[in-house]
Amino acid sequence: MPNPILPLWEYIPDGEPRVFGDRVYLYGSHDRYAGEDFCDFKLKVWSAPVNDLNNWQCHGHSFHTNPDRDHPTDADWTERELYAPDVVTNHGKYYLYAYILCSKGCVGVSNKPEGPFELLGQYKYDEKDGGDGGIFNDPGVLVDDDGRVYIYYGFEKSHFGEINGENMHEIIKGTYQEDIIPEGKGDTDYFEASSPRKINGKYYLIYSPRKGSHLDYAIADKPQGPFVRMGTIVDNSIDYPGGNNHGSVCCINGQWYIFYHKMTNGTIMSRRACVEKIEILPDGTIPQVEMTSLGFEESLNPYKTTPAEIACVLKGGCFITEKDCFTRTVTGIKTGSVIGYKYFDFGEDNSTKTMEFAADVIGNGCRGEIHILIDDPDNGKEIGVCPIDTHDGVYKAAVEKVCGRHSVFFKVNHIYKGWMAYTFDERNIFEFKSFVFMK
Repeated sequence: MPNPILPLWEYIPDGEPRVFGDRVYLYGSHDRYAGEDFCDFKLKVWSAPVNDLNNWQCHGHSFHTNPDRDHPTDADWTERELYAPDVVTNHGKYYLYAYILCSKGCVGVSNKPEGPFELLGQYKYDEKDGGDGGIFNDPGVLVDDDGRVYIYYGFEKSHFGEINGENMHEIIKGTYQEDIIPEGKGDTDYFEASSPRKINGKYYLIYSPRKGSHLDYAIADKPQGPFVRMGTIVDNSIDYPGGNNHGSVCCINGQWYIFYHKMTNGTIMSRRACVEKIEILPDGTIPQVEMTSLGFEESLNPYKTTPAEIACVLKGGCFITEKDCFTRTVTGIKTGSVIGYKYFDFGEDNSTKTMEFAADVIGNGCRGEIHILIDDPDNGKEIGVCPIDTHDGVYKAAVEKVCGRHSVFFKVNHIYKGWMAYTFDERNIFEFKSFVFMK
């Protein structure tokens, strides 16, 4: 699946990937289309076979803080939104760690990794060992090789405690620590989104720093830290309308990935799950990766219809919006807007010099041009220009043949004619639905 990796009507941010058995599970918050607040009152679970990462299955709702038409509430002490869960396994059961906005957090339990999860209880702790007011913001849990269980959490400060592995919701007295990622570095200071992993004997904490569009990581020799900041894994705001970020790393069939989210609908609320391949070097460091349209794919196929909404570059005011559950477009397109995709494999072809490009658009009463460039939106090679008229339709242009693997960028110009040059300055020239290259 390309990015976003789930069906394009689904909004799952704050993803925690976990491999249980022969499936990878994605636990996360649930955003609402055109929502005015972060998250929802329910959690959902998706999973895919580790050998078929293009086949994601929805397991439905797993936990609720408000009743809906099919479920009662699972947390009768609150009616606030559910944020950023994590799930681990111990004693043959699966434990859901839930953060509830401005409310006491809790733990759920299930016999299955997909849930649904029944309430085990609120976190149990001594007031001196709770931290974060018992909310346990964005909890991330690690079951270590020796069976000991640790929880990492917090907002604007990093908190840590050890969980009693026998009951899985009691913080062991005297284990609480604050600032396990020491403060004092400005933009890279801990902000939220704790996610622990143990990799090659080292303890990793993936987190969102104060500059929240990043996912950074820190490393320690022991679960209690102190953790040393190492750098950024992915930044969802590079050449794209950014916002917060939250996710983690996961090894699937020997390949490491970073799961994260990106924004849509012209807000920072409607977020979708994405993934990029990463590499963990022999010294334990993780080089930063770029945001792409690839997801689990090696390359995109330019000869299949590409939905415009999987763009990984959106500059000049344009953004992705949902019109209905079937229709999503890139909108807000003005002169100079850039829409980009990484990466297509055009293959090899010695028989032709040209190919055809087609764009499916919703007209907005304007005329424009799509300049098609490869490799770079500013200095890349322009392979053709596709004119766009005022009305809905499919517009075509002959373009220069391309071989090999390339990123593709569309740079848009507004064509002014007659009195329009004096009437309009900048407009939403058209809305972009999809495109394809043909030979």
